[in-house]
Amino acid sequence: MLLHQSSGRWRLGLGLSLLTVFLWGILPIALTVTLQVLDVYTVIWFRFLASFILLGVYLGIRGKLPKLEQLYSASGKLLAIATLFLGINYFLFMQGLALTSPANAEVLIQLATLLLGLGGLVIFKEHYRLSQWIGVSVMTCGYLLFFREQLTNLITAHNTYILGSFLIALGAAAWAIYALAQKQLLQSLSSSSIMLIIYGGCALLFTPLARVKSLFILDNFHLGMLIFCALNTLIAYGAFAESLEHWEASRVSAVIALAPIVTLISVAVVSVIAPAWTPPEHFTLIAILGAGLVVTGSVAIALGKAD
Repeated sequence: MLLHQSSGRWRLGLGLSLLTVFLWGILPIALTVTLQVLDVYTVIWFRFLASFILLGVYLGIRGKLPKLEQLYSASGKLLAIATLFLGINYFLFMQGLALTSPANAEVLIQLATLLLGLGGLVIFKEHYRLSQWIGVSVMTCGYLLFFREQLTNLITAHNTYILGSFLIALGAAAWAIYALAQKQLLQSLSSSSIMLIIYGGCALLFTPLARVKSLFILDNFHLGMLIFCALNTLIAYGAFAESLEHWEASRVSAVIALAPIVTLISVAVVSVIAPAWTPPEHFTLIAILGAGLVVTGSVAIALGKAD
């Protein structure tokens, strides 16, 4: 099978990856506010449906809707895998989050970026230099320091907490499978066409679980937050999908690994400006050192020259 090759426009790939990190980093705050009035499945369903409609309208206006012959040339199995596993990722993460803590969920979901990077090395024959493998070690040590308390909680946790952590870890694996399938699909379809199909498919998957009537009783503030979550999904996943067109999956995954740091910095800022939205996080000197190591390792992996 002919494997997808990146375009080599690494600066564009880096920029799109950083946009994805920023949007995914601030998303948990908006989701926290939205989940005050809506259940998780309705929020997920609305995000996918709104993204599908908006992207479909945009592509229709530009005359770039995928044609039937393009869909026939694409791998139906890969499209189904990408759609199913992204849906599974959302489902398992939300279920796991209900049984564990947000901070613990943040560290465990990073298994997704690690698995994506390894998948890029194994499946797409990407390569790391020695400096990049050192970057992997530095980033891993950084996460161990940054999330030391959460990892300790995981080891000493009760059964419900462990079950939640297990579901999140499975969700991370599901996301990595989605992302690798997404990259290979770029061999035959544009990133926008792929995401249109995936958005529509995932919206259908969550339709039976959604409580549509609850959307009609939202106040303007929470409705605005819900719309922001939907736009975030559309733009962030669009940027992520396009970044895989121009840059290696192993490098994209290294940049995406910065998302939890953005989340916790955002929480710290928002908790001061609008404390009713989210409680503050308290960082130790060890956690700050860990964050610095994560950033250093990620930069080393992403910007290191390939063999």
